[in-house]
Amino acid sequence: MKFAVVFRYDNKEKISEIRPQHREYLGQLHQEGKIWASGPFTDDSGALIVYEVDTEQEARELIENDPFHEAGVFASYAIKPWQQVF
Repeated sequence: MKFAVVFRYDNKEKISEIRPQHREYLGQLHQEGKIWASGPFTDDSGALIVYEVDTEQEARELIENDPFHEAGVFASYAIKPWQQVF
């Protein structure tokens, strides 16, 4: 099942410092088939990640293990089950 998550950034001074670890983490999840799509908004206010996992709890656990979460970059996020049409 897909879960779309919209993140709002805070602690923006940490973004460039932590981004390499964040992207390495997401790359590993993508290789494991747990991320369908991800990327920042062009104004760097946040990001969208679509997780491919069985439960919302699993998505939350992946978020909590993200280096951006651990560094306080995520000010907030909203998880919604998402159905791909096209």
